[in-house]
Amino acid sequence: MTTIDSILDLARWAPSGDNVQSWQFEVAGPDHVIVHGHDTRHDTVYDLDGHPSQIAFGALLETMSIAASAHGLRADITRRALPPTEDARPIFDVRFVPDAAVRPSPLLGAIEKRSVQRRPMSTTPLTAEQKQALADAVGSDFTLRWLESFNERMAAAKLMYANARLRLTMPEAYEVHRRIIDWGKTHSEDKVPDQALGVDNATLKLMKWAMVSWQRLSKMNALMGTWAPRMQMDLMPGLSCAAHVSIEAAHEPKTIDDYVAAGRAVQRFWLTLTAQGWFMQPELTPLIFTRYASNNTPFTAVDKLRADARALQARTRELFFKGPGFPVFIARVGAGPAPAARSLRKPLAALMYKP
Repeated sequence: MTTIDSILDLARWAPSGDNVQSWQFEVAGPDHVIVHGHDTRHDTVYDLDGHPSQIAFGALLETMSIAASAHGLRADITRRALPPTEDARPIFDVRFVPDAAVRPSPLLGAIEKRSVQRRPMSTTPLTAEQKQALADAVGSDFTLRWLESFNERMAAAKLMYANARLRLTMPEAYEVHRRIIDWGKTHSEDKVPDQALGVDNATLKLMKWAMVSWQRLSKMNALMGTWAPRMQMDLMPGLSCAAHVSIEAAHEPKTIDDYVAAGRAVQRFWLTLTAQGWFMQPELTPLIFTRYASNNTPFTAVDKLRADARALQARTRELFFKGPGFPVFIARVGAGPAPAARSLRKPLAALMYKP
């Protein structure tokens, strides 16, 4: 295996929304990799402006940089200037440069261990030293705001519970969930295994039965409501954690590069947390739907759900937009046993660029 293959084989473990891995690698030379990104705005209701994918691109590029450090290499990264019509498919040139100042990153061992924990975690709080290490990890352009008290965790849990109703009653979201859940699996290379969703087997069986079609699911929602999966996936885990944390940029992100920078900070945070022996679950939907409501983005054909999103926008702003920074990422964190089920990654050969 070449040095570049070794770097890419580790970098492919970077996180991406719903484990879509929306990138391909082109080896252009012994020290040059071209990353071909493609966001999911055309088929994913959670990515209509491309920003969640851009955060994932940043996480990938940061992981490549960390992986390169194992070989004494610095990763110099530039995004190609493309017409605005090509924003959905950004291209990054990554050149690996020998640098005597580069030492193997202490985060190397966390890259493959990092995973999502959707089940309840310990409420044991982080220490001041742990939080300082996480603040250092995100860098000077970002700050952390912690919601740690019982009342703060309850408020965040209730917000996630309310947002989950949008997810579970929106036909546009159904199409995403139908596509990305890998039923009957504990591990999946290109989807999310159902055993990692954080619900019990009885609820899983009912979900699988209902998700055969939107008509069947909507009828079940009308008869039974959505409280059971929301309790298990959102309310109880949202309360049973050490804290909810907001990663905040000094200025409102507007460009692809702003969101890529946020993604790099998120990955450093997540890997540092993993190295400390802690776990995390991203909680991005309040930020996504707040952005849609603020920008009048037509994310659903259902009028009532658009009104619900506007109401949730006010609650999200009240809880997470209190400080001087601009939230780019929200998550809950905590200690506990590692998840027994998780998403894996496509083999490197499947991620190589095919013109």
